[in-house]
Amino acid sequence: MANPDDIQECDGDDAPPEADGLRKIIHVDMDAFFASVEQRDNPELRGKPVAVGGSSGRGVVAAASYEARKYGVKSAMPSVTAKRKCPDLIFCKSRFDVYREVSEQIRAIFHHYTPHVEPLSLDEAYLDVTEDRHGLGSATAIAQAIRRQIREVTQLTASAGVSYNKFLAKLASDQNKPDGLCVIRPGEGAAFVQSLPIRRFHGVGPKGAEKMARLGIETGADLAQKDREWLAANFGSFGDYLYRAARGIDLRPVRANRIRKSIGGERTFSEDISAEDELRDTLERIIDIVWERIAAKQAKGRTVTLKLKFNDFQIATRSRSQAQPVADKAQFAATARAILEDELPLPMPIRLMGLTLSNLDRDGPEQKPRDDAQLSLL
Repeated sequence: MANPDDIQECDGDDAPPEADGLRKIIHVDMDAFFASVEQRDNPELRGKPVAVGGSSGRGVVAAASYEARKYGVKSAMPSVTAKRKCPDLIFCKSRFDVYREVSEQIRAIFHHYTPHVEPLSLDEAYLDVTEDRHGLGSATAIAQAIRRQIREVTQLTASAGVSYNKFLAKLASDQNKPDGLCVIRPGEGAAFVQSLPIRRFHGVGPKGAEKMARLGIETGADLAQKDREWLAANFGSFGDYLYRAARGIDLRPVRANRIRKSIGGERTFSEDISAEDELRDTLERIIDIVWERIAAKQAKGRTVTLKLKFNDFQIATRSRSQAQPVADKAQFAATARAILEDELPLPMPIRLMGLTLSNLDRDGPEQKPRDDAQLSLL
């Protein structure tokens, strides 16, 4: 049986190309966005530890209030773990329609100051304010005005980072949370980055940090001591990113229109399923939801992919590509069904099923920016 709180949208974007020139970049990140909306709308939750997400055995925390974070509750944490860390934790069912509505209010504020807005999710975005549209005098003044207007319109707080590139601006927005502002000026980037623990570098996860620690890298300063060749030998293509990041270098522009690579959805189950009829029924529901999104985006794609996560956490993906874009829902559904039938009977029960359309036709209608990191579909 599926847990509605564990439905996720799956899509991808092209990495922006590098470009030259010094810019004025703001990264705005709402503070505990989903949880803060719930506390705003329900005064009884204010000041209490709140988690948005499913509270069932396979539920996952989508967001945690700062009161909950004091106990170690984090987003993407299993709900049972969160409840163990914070017995008084209050779970709220996600309301993505409300979060999207608030997000649209926030984006309208962004666009008042600049047309160059690159959303990363419902609650954060990059803004290029190199052009001072309203003559406020500085990127810092613009960031202050944006935060003030967000508070007035939504009764929520936002943190912002201001710098001359995206990498530094994002680091800065996390520096003084919640409800904070941090500015990294030209000439200060390398020193700021090198003062940070390596875990603060975006893209460096727990396992990556462990590997770096074994190699004697615990801070940005340690990383800056390594040359390109050493980093490439130990981290492959990721080494080039690490080399530049340790020096505060990021040439990516803010891109208002990011191109999707795929559109899809996946469903996590509260209990493993293996019965063929149940698998087929689940696939039909995912087909309906995913095709609705495909139709809304007017997307055309050639590849249909079925994703299965087994109860031992191994993942299998199976794809079929067409010479021409999938014509309609009937063809999309028939392809998805055929992929599943080829896999039956499954070797073991599954805990997740997903479906995507990829290899998208970029000559079709312009795709909207990625809108949500996590959406409730069913």
